[in-house]
Amino acid sequence: MSSGDFPFDINPMYEGERIRREQMFVELAGPQKPGFELVICEEDPENVNDEHVTLIGPDIDEMEEGGVYAYAMIYKVYGKEVEKDLEAVLERRNHEFQSYIQGYMHLNQRSEIWIRISKDLINKGLRSLKQIASATIMLYKSELSFIEKMEAIYITDEEEVLRRMKEAEAIYRARDEKARGLHDEDVEEFYQCTLCQSFAPTNVCVITPDRVALCGAMTWFDARASARIDPEGPNAPIPKGECIDPIGGEYTGVNEAAVRLSGGAYDSIKLHSFFEKPHTSCGCFEVAGFYIPEVDGIGWIHRGSQVSETPIGLPFSTIAASVGGGRQVEGFLGIGIQYFYSEKFIQADGGWRRVVWMASDLKERVIDAIPEEMRDKIATEKDARTIEELKEFLRKADHPVVKGVVRPVDGVKITEGWGGEEVAAEEAGEIFAADESPAPQRITAPPITAPPAPPSARSAPPSAENVLTIPASLTVDLSSLLSVLNALAAATGDMTGQSIKITLKNAEIRIGKIVLQKQQERENRRK
Repeated sequence: MSSGDFPFDINPMYEGERIRREQMFVELAGPQKPGFELVICEEDPENVNDEHVTLIGPDIDEMEEGGVYAYAMIYKVYGKEVEKDLEAVLERRNHEFQSYIQGYMHLNQRSEIWIRISKDLINKGLRSLKQIASATIMLYKSELSFIEKMEAIYITDEEEVLRRMKEAEAIYRARDEKARGLHDEDVEEFYQCTLCQSFAPTNVCVITPDRVALCGAMTWFDARASARIDPEGPNAPIPKGECIDPIGGEYTGVNEAAVRLSGGAYDSIKLHSFFEKPHTSCGCFEVAGFYIPEVDGIGWIHRGSQVSETPIGLPFSTIAASVGGGRQVEGFLGIGIQYFYSEKFIQADGGWRRVVWMASDLKERVIDAIPEEMRDKIATEKDARTIEELKEFLRKADHPVVKGVVRPVDGVKITEGWGGEEVAAEEAGEIFAADESPAPQRITAPPITAPPAPPSARSAPPSAENVLTIPASLTVDLSSLLSVLNALAAATGDMTGQSIKITLKNAEIRIGKIVLQKQQERENRRK
């Protein structure tokens, strides 16, 4: 069998193809319907009916245009060199090979798959999912010569997909649990994965014992097995090199790989950091993390969540679009679900003590990964849908972010907390600007998040110079900062030819995680 036997083009050039809703004939699995893909390696060749395809449920010619259907793809594989440890490796290659088919969009992995078939593909002559299955088998056997026999079972009957999905998820769990006993310091090399670079060309996917692939489908053991059986494939060793930062997880070997794999876009990565030099995010990640500056904490929502919005007002899809494509974005992070179980889970930024919100279906899914003392302190959409509701929940729960997070890995306090903000925010709502006259001019600004200022600092007298003095210790987000400056400009607009000086005493301005230096720090540097 060759590519010429099919009514569609098969070529690696189609990797990364996207099919929009208006181009779509049908959608299979995805956000609206259940689905999964699974590879089972058989020891007995008699258990595999080579190149045979079974379809359970309606075929393409029985589907309605624009419809959405359940979808499962199960492959049985035999080969003398094929071992059980290769199941996850072969399973992940389904994404690669099916992406070669023009007009057939394959996204994600495991029970998160999302398929779309284009109208153009139907017009070219696709009539059955069996044609897709046969083309996929052909690609597997031509690219991986150690596969001697391969059989496919495709399912579109929703009840059958749901029944078999339980079996698949049990297999996934067993694979994941096997990988939890090994840690980064126990090995001499990590592994890269380039499967997603067709649509995320600068992505640097580094798989370590403590950090599963972003897609969740490849553990360190899986990547090692893949590199051994297919040295020219997507997985290759990354020598660790020297450990620069054991807490953040920065290694010279990983930094060198970052330059090479990203084409020079990035030169350093910290594997276990959310804010500083975070891991890049592709487009297949299972979970998206986002910074919530108002509470100095982190929220998480996963692909396929039934929760439509987060406290920052954005759904998973919008957050994913903000960080995906192989970018390194401080304040956003894509991860695989199993990373929640890692002892090094964002340990540079406080680990679970920094997590303030999770989608309820995600929290329930990983509840045994959350330290017992933190389980009731992390809000869901059932507890808080807005920032104000989240603040109130965190105060009542006595969450570490309220008084300041002490990092468990080394006992260092890494945040100051914001528990006393109410009084200071009320006082900071009115900011005084002085002109040359003794009487101050009042400018009204939005409330600014801040802890209380010392009484002696709350009524600084105006000077002969045009000065705006903010004596409190402040954290100002970008929108508030712009409002303050606009109000200041409007109030002083008639002061032609005179200079305006703004002094921030014991203050810091945060834009995401960018912090403008405190006045005292600048003065110390001058000395």
